[in-house]
Amino acid sequence: MGISLALALLASVVLIGINETGFTQSTKALDHIAEASRTRASLNRVLQHVLDAETGSRGYLLTGDPRYLEPYNAAVAEIGQQLDALRMIYAPSADEHAILGQLTRNVQRKLAEMDLSVRMRKQGNEDAWKFVLMTDVGKEHMDAIREEATQLINAAAARMEVSQVQVRRSLLLSRIGIAAVAMAGLLAFYLYLRQTTALERAGEQQQKILQQERDLLERQVRERTATLAELATHLQQVREEERGHLARELHDELGALLTAAKLDVARLKSRLGTQLSPEVSQRLQHLTEALNSGIALKRRIIEDLRPSSLSNLGLTASLEILAREFSERSGVEVTSELEPVELDESRQLTVYRLVQESLTNVGKYAEARHVAITIQNHDNHVEVEIADDGKGFNVADIRPSTHGLAGMRHRVEAAGGRLTVVSTPGKGSRISAVLPKPVLTAA
Repeated sequence: MGISLALALLASVVLIGINETGFTQSTKALDHIAEASRTRASLNRVLQHVLDAETGSRGYLLTGDPRYLEPYNAAVAEIGQQLDALRMIYAPSADEHAILGQLTRNVQRKLAEMDLSVRMRKQGNEDAWKFVLMTDVGKEHMDAIREEATQLINAAAARMEVSQVQVRRSLLLSRIGIAAVAMAGLLAFYLYLRQTTALERAGEQQQKILQQERDLLERQVRERTATLAELATHLQQVREEERGHLARELHDELGALLTAAKLDVARLKSRLGTQLSPEVSQRLQHLTEALNSGIALKRRIIEDLRPSSLSNLGLTASLEILAREFSERSGVEVTSELEPVELDESRQLTVYRLVQESLTNVGKYAEARHVAITIQNHDNHVEVEIADDGKGFNVADIRPSTHGLAGMRHRVEAAGGRLTVVSTPGKGSRISAVLPKPVLTAA
């Protein structure tokens, strides 16, 4: 392992050094190539502008059309700028700067010759400008300009070739260095493989053991989860059975006692008739009202424990009664759109408890002004939704047991359904559940 690490570090250092050296040399060579290319382009533009100026001046001399002076004037203006740029480029080189000086003088002579011809043509001196045009002075100046520009262009091309050779050398050095480092890397990799083969085998064996332990743990978690779900469902069923039992006891025993007491008060009041004093009559009236309140309270408790309307009137009527009583108690407007559904008694109780718990949460926490209850009947399932316009909450921040959501979710999932809670702070909440319809078996 130590030898492999040393070889890897050495190879990395060598590769970095080669790359840095090649990069530095290549950068300088590319800069020289770019500068030479710009120089050649500037020289070619000078030649082109001189030709454009000569073409424009000759066109004007031959036709007298002022439009030929436009390219002539533009070319003359550009020539000065290009020569200034070339002076800055050739300032470090004395030889080339001397050639550029001679080129500049010849260009100026050529421009002076063309300017003289144009001025004489403008003045109408036909013989003079024709004489200048027919002489070989312009050709001599143009040949000198081409010769000196060619010398400078060839010098720039020579510099480009030298720089290209330098770039090729840098690439060759990098190629050799990368090959050497690659060989060293392969050697280090081979040594590393020899050292790590045993570790990989041990790691694979350890992974197998860990996987077996994870599988065992997942199986135990699934079994425990299923057991807890069954226990929660059983406790929920037991709770509903206890509620039903308690509701029957209250209805049969307490209801009978309260009704008997109310009848006894009525008999006592009828037998005493007009012989009652105002105080006794007031006491009997208060007792009758207290018994009526107790009977009404008993009925509300029984309905909360086990809604009799669910078995007597059906799910739709029970929910309408529940919504109306909640609206009367809380002052919250409740609207309902309830389609008739075909559910067994267990799923009807699940829907009723879902709506009941949702309305309780709205009354406690939502600060809503309106609640909408919707039940839609589909071919294979029933969809229940309770939506409010309250203050809402962040679903991601709530704990699983908050607002009774855990109980509602378990009740719905135990019935084979799915519960969805959607809420945004300041934009209300929406609780929806999808419950499958019972499968009808052939008789």
